[in-house]
Amino acid sequence: MRIVVVGSGKVGTALARQLSAEGHSVTVVDTNAEKIQRITEELDIMGITGNGSSIGVLSEADIEHADVFIAVTGSDELNLLCCMFAKRAGHCHAIARVRNPAYSHELEYIKQQLGISTIINPELATAREISRLLRFPAASKIDTFAGGRVHLIKFELTDEQGLNGMPLKNIPGFLGCDILICAVERGQDVIIPGGDFTLQGGDVVTFLTTLDKARAFFKKIKLPTRPVRSAMIVGGGTIGYYLAKDLLAHDIHVRIVDKDPARCTFLARELPEATILNADGTDRQFLQAEGLPTAESFVSLTNMDEENVLLAMYAKKHSSAKIVTKVNRLEFDDILDGLDIGSVVYPKYMTCDTIVQYVRAKQNEAGSNVKTLYRILDDRVEALEFTVHEKSAATDTPLADLKLKPNLLVCCITRGSQIIIPRGGDCLQVGDSVVVVTLERGLHDVRDILAH
Repeated sequence: MRIVVVGSGKVGTALARQLSAEGHSVTVVDTNAEKIQRITEELDIMGITGNGSSIGVLSEADIEHADVFIAVTGSDELNLLCCMFAKRAGHCHAIARVRNPAYSHELEYIKQQLGISTIINPELATAREISRLLRFPAASKIDTFAGGRVHLIKFELTDEQGLNGMPLKNIPGFLGCDILICAVERGQDVIIPGGDFTLQGGDVVTFLTTLDKARAFFKKIKLPTRPVRSAMIVGGGTIGYYLAKDLLAHDIHVRIVDKDPARCTFLARELPEATILNADGTDRQFLQAEGLPTAESFVSLTNMDEENVLLAMYAKKHSSAKIVTKVNRLEFDDILDGLDIGSVVYPKYMTCDTIVQYVRAKQNEAGSNVKTLYRILDDRVEALEFTVHEKSAATDTPLADLKLKPNLLVCCITRGSQIIIPRGGDCLQVGDSVVVVTLERGLHDVRDILAH
């Protein structure tokens, strides 16, 4: 497919890299000539220096023949304007990143009026992920499928859980819990396990099930299932605002620390139920005085990754709180893996995943498509949700009889209101939503799960 990306910041660069690697023809537009030169030399793609809202620049980018247009500049208004002009000048699907909370209640209206295919709000998505983690604190990461009815949950296994040496196929019967363990991190290795695989203490386990069944599973293995009752948030920016609103709606007490007096005034006006503290969140004496040692959760959301990481390390040392750390720079994620800083969220990954998911769905020519896409376990595993629209070689045959690709697991089937954790005798049917976890990249269709 021919794809035009306007904006060569962190998200634009990550998108260009991912889409180019998947075989698409990518053109990047940016007003910064140095950025364009760097990204074109690194990725061997087309680059144009200019304003993405200029019809002349869009024409130079061959917008008339583009399939997808993506605007991820730093300005919401410019992104919307670029998409509007792209729709007028070509026949492409247009995607805009819009982050301002002022637009959050109007996104559907804006989409309809401007003819935009998708509007992405990474800050809102990040806040929702953090809220899920605080309401299920034993998990280090939670991704959702089937419209929020099915969850992919990650946690670290210790000797206390009593699962060491137990084959995975025995766990549902032993605990009486209907879950499916679909990925295991052991040291530097990532494994898509079979039924005979045995767990060890220190494994980082990812399993899939409904939230109620996940709570029952955690309860059986003596992990906490109660949501936190209070949250200390350092950083009152857009994510902090969205997060506080969500937590307050779930009756969780919120304290926000921000050093900008004007921002604190805004937060106090918009979030009257929250406690707003105008102070430097990196002041250790202040954190101690404001109750960090007894906090149930601590979320670092400043604009500096270094501050967030150091705050998380400090909170880990001086409290037993559930810790969540926001990180923007994707290039340092391998370094962060070795640090004990709780759950790490990457807003820019969420943006990229949503857009790549959309592009794959539009690229697909068959009757199935990608509904949901997550890159999990440090970007080494993909978890995808397909909708099955027509019969194929993958349907109406027991899973045990299908020749699936290696390192791939069918984890869940949603059939109407029914959630099925599949076994060998289950079949895929037209109308199903299917969740697949795989080490392979670039699956576009449910038929791609089959080995050739």
